[in-house]
Amino acid sequence: MVRLPYTTALTTLFSYGLLFAFGQLRDFFRKLIDWFKAKNVKGYAPICLGLEDFYVRRLYLRIQDCFGRPIASAPDAWFDVVERYSNDSNKTLQCTSNTMRCLNLGSYNYLGFAAADEYCTPLVIESLKKYSPSTCSVRVDGGTTILHTELEELVARFVGKPAAILFGMGYVTNSAIIPCLAGKGGLIISDSLNHNSIVNGARGSGATVRVFQHNSPAHLEEVLREQIAGGQPRTHRPWKKIIVIVEGIYSMEGELCKLPEIIAVCKKYKAYTYLDEAHSIGAVGQSGRGVCELLGVDPADVDIMMGTFTKSFGSCGGYIAASKEIIQHLKLSCPAHLYATSMSPPAVQQVISAIKVILGEDGSNRGAQKLARIRENSNFFRSELKKMGFEVLGDNDSPVMPIMLYNPAKIPAFSRECLRQKVAVVTVAFPATPLLLARARICISASHTREDLIKALDVSAFSCMQFSSCSRTHKDIPIHIAPIFVIHSGYQQSW
Repeated sequence: MVRLPYTTALTTLFSYGLLFAFGQLRDFFRKLIDWFKAKNVKGYAPICLGLEDFYVRRLYLRIQDCFGRPIASAPDAWFDVVERYSNDSNKTLQCTSNTMRCLNLGSYNYLGFAAADEYCTPLVIESLKKYSPSTCSVRVDGGTTILHTELEELVARFVGKPAAILFGMGYVTNSAIIPCLAGKGGLIISDSLNHNSIVNGARGSGATVRVFQHNSPAHLEEVLREQIAGGQPRTHRPWKKIIVIVEGIYSMEGELCKLPEIIAVCKKYKAYTYLDEAHSIGAVGQSGRGVCELLGVDPADVDIMMGTFTKSFGSCGGYIAASKEIIQHLKLSCPAHLYATSMSPPAVQQVISAIKVILGEDGSNRGAQKLARIRENSNFFRSELKKMGFEVLGDNDSPVMPIMLYNPAKIPAFSRECLRQKVAVVTVAFPATPLLLARARICISASHTREDLIKALDVSAFSCMQFSSCSRTHKDIPIHIAPIFVIHSGYQQSW
């Protein structure tokens, strides 16, 4: 967990307070000037109300050039970023015809399959010609091709489960599946830092939701004991079922789940385990099979395994792998399977080809080389950042590396300075993270060379020094930097 110094916490809170105060003051004078103008159609209430509208107008729009940057090439180790400009103080941004070649430290291209591949790309092009870009139908009608069936069998074999089911979107895989697994009379116990898709899926299920402290098996056991002893609200009847939901690698923290300990607790109290491996499948483990392989957990001990194809496989969509009975239940009851257009056939072929490369079934050892390179790159970059004095979250082998920024001033300053030096980074703040814990999230790829990583380290160090006024440094690299009053808008909801 992050240990936030008091000085940094105070300056960060002061920055947000000043932002809020000046924003409210400007809104007050704007109302005085425009009091005679009608703001809404008579009889209609404003669609955007309160702090949400205030946040967008007075905070987010001022630095929106740091986010949503269009690209004009494949998201490989380097990509082309479209240059933009604004004539109205960042309220609107206009794209130009110019592009900037930048080092890509933001895309989830963990194994480097996002760009053209000597094995995958020809097969994807062939599938595009044969099946078209879309099936234009749902899976239960005319939306199932032999590619979909092949991938479901391949995914089940890859993760070590009896069966699997595909979905066209990773977010929907969680938000639509969880309500099919739990409902009224059920209990969902979720890690406090689980992804927004899990949060919305749990909320929409109708089940009672409880939260345990992030990655804490001891607190999970406390919550389980309390809830089992108390039973359902009001009636105190036994729970119909209990599902514990965790992630393999937490996307905003880069931490590995304490899966063996959590499974032990779940077995003790007869609770089901739901594992989200969106950021871990394909990226960690000796053969890319995720945290189960990395931590020595038998996949049979995990009841439901979820993952996406958008990170390590260079495609889109998601999957659920479980017993044949659970998969059959989902095929008959899940709206995302019954009513949503099926996964694009070329995207399916991309995943099939990528998994075959990882398994060495393409006739080469490129898969093993990619897995070794992502581990080497991740551990090298993390260790060098720490040596330079940066506060970096996460565990070794994780390709996700959050660099703590804290003060809101550092969000646009770090992002803009890196872009100026042709390095594209992702910065994140409230509400996607807690208010005081803004960060830059670095995603490392197997396609990055050692020279790429060294350049990224140099630019990160220089970017921090450019706007630092703090005396606390290590090897001339600032850890905490005085605030300037700007902020970024995120999107993840809290529990």
